[in-house]
Amino acid sequence: MAEQLPTTEFDDIPDELLEELEALSHDRTEGHVNMVQLLDEEGQFHNGSHFSERARRLTSEELRGLYRDMALIRRFDAEATALQRQGQLALWVPVRGQEAAQIGSGRASQPQDYLFPTYREHGVALTRGVELGELLRQFRGVSNGGWDPRETNFHLYTLVLAAQVPHAVGYAMGIQRDAVRAAAAGRDPGEQTAPQAAVVAYFGDGASSEGDIHESMVFAASFKAPVVFFCQNNQWAISVPTQVQSRIPLHNRAKGYGFPGLRVDGNDVLAVRAVTEWALERARTGKGPVLIEAYTYRLGAHTTADDPTKYRLSEEEQDWVAKDPVTRFEKFLRAEGHADDAFFAEVAAQGDAFAAKSRRDVLAFEPPSLAEAMGHVYAERHPLVDEEIAWHLKYESGFADAEGSTTSEGGH
Repeated sequence: MAEQLPTTEFDDIPDELLEELEALSHDRTEGHVNMVQLLDEEGQFHNGSHFSERARRLTSEELRGLYRDMALIRRFDAEATALQRQGQLALWVPVRGQEAAQIGSGRASQPQDYLFPTYREHGVALTRGVELGELLRQFRGVSNGGWDPRETNFHLYTLVLAAQVPHAVGYAMGIQRDAVRAAAAGRDPGEQTAPQAAVVAYFGDGASSEGDIHESMVFAASFKAPVVFFCQNNQWAISVPTQVQSRIPLHNRAKGYGFPGLRVDGNDVLAVRAVTEWALERARTGKGPVLIEAYTYRLGAHTTADDPTKYRLSEEEQDWVAKDPVTRFEKFLRAEGHADDAFFAEVAAQGDAFAAKSRRDVLAFEPPSLAEAMGHVYAERHPLVDEEIAWHLKYESGFADAEGSTTSEGGH
């Protein structure tokens, strides 16, 4: 008799949601991508999903806030792109098209949650209270980070593909151990005044092919770590399309590790917020990880060093323009009476002011001295670094003008 393979049970998930998750596991039905979607492309709200009620709980003020966030980050993104083109930033990573995935997931988190971004989560940074002018320090080349992650529970950007995901799982496992120590000290973690925290690990469809993701999911599943894996599938890992990277929907990979996975319309801010809220609640209450695949599209280049016309058709881009997350949500707000012309004009003005401030911030940044820049190579002072700095300063002194000043004061 053949051995029966074990099945994965999710006792905490209602039957109707399990049925919905199973339906989502099939990639396409008559050309339609199966995913959680509450707003269609015309901004019409559709009930029927397990997550519909979560979205309906939001107040008019909260709904307007979601739109304001998306509009502000789009305007900021356009300004940062212009700054790079004008030589004021060394590089920029555009986010246009992914605003709903980022704002929806960021606003679903709570202050005690800790979020690990890649290098494109500008919208998530906004929701976490990061000063976006400070975010530009790294792209200006004057800082290795730009903000203190301890103040916002939003980690520094990670430029090495997928490297932040093992860190996220390790942090989540640390949260578990803190709770164990609290219990051992005679305190019941369930009775703490501060709610249990969870972790969000952001990565893209390209990073999902890295071994770091596999290893992270193995550990997260084995220890039921309170982490939400949030994959923004923007269809292209630079020039490689998703269908080349994976023969199955990315969220289906969660089955192999033994935890739930689901795909959400990444251009539907209400659906993203509801799904992420549910996943974080599940993680915080000790039920383990969830994989969310936000099905979206980057309307611009991978970075400002990339030319997407070399590998994708303009017809594809235009198809996705029709699914624009900001335009879609504006239609919804107008149709349901949550916002009027005055509101949208106000947000546009706020966006222009926001962008202008970001430009002023960038132009005011002072480059670090050579000693400051080299001071972060090692954790402690190093004699070889001291020797190199001394050599360079001596070299620079040879360019002193008649008054004795040097050209760059230890240099940029």
